Amino acid sequence: MSHAHHTPSRRSFIRTSALGATSVAIGAAAATAAAPVADATAPWPVTPACSGHETPAAMEGPLFKPNSPETTQFVTPGTSAGVLLDFTGVVYATDCKPVSGALLEFWQCDQNGDYDTAGFSLRGHQYSGADGSYRLSTIVPRDYYGRWGRRAPHIHTQVQAPGGPVLVTQLYFPDNTQAYGRNFAELNAGDALINRACTLALNPPRGGRYTGRFDFVIKTRGNL
Repeated sequence: MSHAHHTPSRRSFIRTSALGATSVAIGAAAATAAAPVADATAPWPVTPACSGHETPAAMEGPLFKPNSPETTQFVTPGTSAGVLLDFTGVVYATDCKPVSGALLEFWQCDQNGDYDTAGFSLRGHQYSGADGSYRLSTIVPRDYYGRWGRRAPHIHTQVQAPGGPVLVTQLYFPDNTQAYGRNFAELNAGDALINRACTLALNPPRGGRYTGRFDFVIKTRGNL
C-alpha cells in the first residue's frame, strides 16, 4: 500500500542531505522504544515518550538497493509463508518533536534467511505522517550466516528528516520471539554486531501475527 499524498522523491532526499550529512556514532545513547501497543491500529498516545537521545547507528551492510518502491506493505504471496509482523512508531527529532515527511527505508531477508538481490521483495521506502508516524507490514526475518558470522534476525533501516543526515541502523527482536523454530536468545547472544537498544517492542503473537513498535530519534537540519 503506497501513500496517496504527494511526497518528495527518495532521490531528492539524498541530493538535499548530501551537502550536510553527518554520521551518527555507533554506540550513541539508546533510543526510546515505547511500550508495546495492544493493537497495531491503536491511536498514537497524546504525549508519546521521547528521550531525546539519538537512535544508535549501525553498518549498512552490503545488500542495500537504491530506488526501492514506496510501500508500507511487504507481505506478498511469495513472503506470506513467514511469521507476520506489523509494527509502528514515531520519528522524533532530538528535541522530541515529531518529524513530518521523514524518509524511512526498510530492507530485510525472508523466512529462509535470503535477501532478494534481483528484485525488491521485502524492500521499500515510505514517509512519516504529519504526526511523525510510520507503519510497516512485513514478516519476521530469519537468521543467516554472512561475512560477519551468524547474524541474528534483523531489519535494516535508514531514516532521514528532510534535508537532514541519514541514520543507518538495524532493528532486532526480543529474546522470546518465536519464529521458524529458531532460538532468538541464543542468536542474539551470538551476534557481535547486535545493539540491544535497537530492539523492537513486541506484543505476544495473536493468530500467528506479531505487532510491535519502535520509535526513532534522529538529527534534523536544524539540530546538526
